[in-house]
Amino acid sequence: MKKRTPVTLTAALVGVGLLAAGCGSSQPTASGPVDGDWDAVVAAAEEEGSVLLYSTQHPDNLARLETAFEAAYPDIDLEFVRGTDVEITPRVETEAQTGRGMADVHMTSDPAWAERAAESGDLSTPVVGPSFDDPDYDRAASIMEDKLFLAGAAVMAMGWNTDAVPEGLDDVEDILDPRFEGKVGVVDPAGFASVVDEYRFFDANWGDGDFNERLADLEPRVYPSVLGIAQALASGEIEVTPMVAPLVREGDTGAPVDWALPDPAWGVPMYAHVLAASPHPNAAQVLADFMVGPEGQEALSLGYGSVLGSVESPITRAQDIPFPDTDSLTPESVSAYQTEWEQLFR
Repeated sequence: MKKRTPVTLTAALVGVGLLAAGCGSSQPTASGPVDGDWDAVVAAAEEEGSVLLYSTQHPDNLARLETAFEAAYPDIDLEFVRGTDVEITPRVETEAQTGRGMADVHMTSDPAWAERAAESGDLSTPVVGPSFDDPDYDRAASIMEDKLFLAGAAVMAMGWNTDAVPEGLDDVEDILDPRFEGKVGVVDPAGFASVVDEYRFFDANWGDGDFNERLADLEPRVYPSVLGIAQALASGEIEVTPMVAPLVREGDTGAPVDWALPDPAWGVPMYAHVLAASPHPNAAQVLADFMVGPEGQEALSLGYGSVLGSVESPITRAQDIPFPDTDSLTPESVSAYQTEWEQLFR
C-alpha cells in the first residue's frame, strides 16, 4: 500500500491538475451516488477505485485515515491534499464553478464558510452513509442541511518547549512574561475566519480585555498555521505559544514539548462535505461515511475532538464545541480585523 503525505498544497495540486488536464473535457460533473442501497453504493465506489480528500487536518492524521480506509476498502485508493483553508477553499469554489472537480470530499476548519455552503447547497451532495444514523453520532446536532457534516473539532492549547521552559505553563498569563519577548509563536489570521474568532476569544476571555495588546508587545514570531508553530516549538525556534493544537504526537515521539488546555479553551468545529463536482461520487460517499465511523474517528481524533463518544482519548467531544457567531465572521469583518491585527502585531 502506498503512502502519500503531501509536503505542500501547491505541489500536490500541480500533480492533480496535470491529471485533470490530461483527461480533457470528457470528465463529467457528478450529481450523486447510484440509486440503490448502501451495498450498491459501495460496489459502485469500488468500481470507481479512487477518492481524493482536501483537508486542513494534521497530515499525520490524514495518513492514519488513508491507512485505515484502504484496509477497510482495499479496492479504493485514498489520496489526500493537506492545506490551510486559505489555500483549499478557493480551489473548491473554482472546481464547483467550472464543473471540473478533482476533489471528492472537502474538510474545513472554517465554520462560517461551512454554514454559508450549507445554506447555498450548491457545492455539496447529501450524505447517505449508515454511519450518519448512528445514535452516538447524533445526526440532528451534527449535520447542516443534510450535506455539511461534523467530522471533528480543533481545540487550541498553550504549548511550550520543555528545554526552555522546564517548569511549564500554569496559565495563559504566564505566556506574557517579558522573558519570552521574541520567543512567542502566533498565527497570522489573514483570511482565516476561525483564527479571527480565536483572537477575539483571547480578549473576551483572558486577562482584562487587553491580552492581544500585551501579546503583541512581546513581538511574537508569526506563522501561517498551527502546524508551523508546533514545528517551531519542537526545534526551539520559539519557546511558548497560546495557540497550538495539543502536542500529543510530538510528545509521543520524544520532542521537547508539552501542552495544556487553558481555562477556558478556544475550539472550532470542523465540517466536511461530499462535493457536488466530485468525479467519484460513490467513493466520496464511502469515505464520508468512514470518516464519522469508529475507525475513521480513531484516525482523525489524535489531538482533536471526536464526533463519537466511544472513541478513546480524544481531546474533547466535537459536538460540545460551540458554533461561533458566524454573523461576526463575514469576509468583510475578517478583512477589517486583519488590518487591525497588522497594526497591532507588525
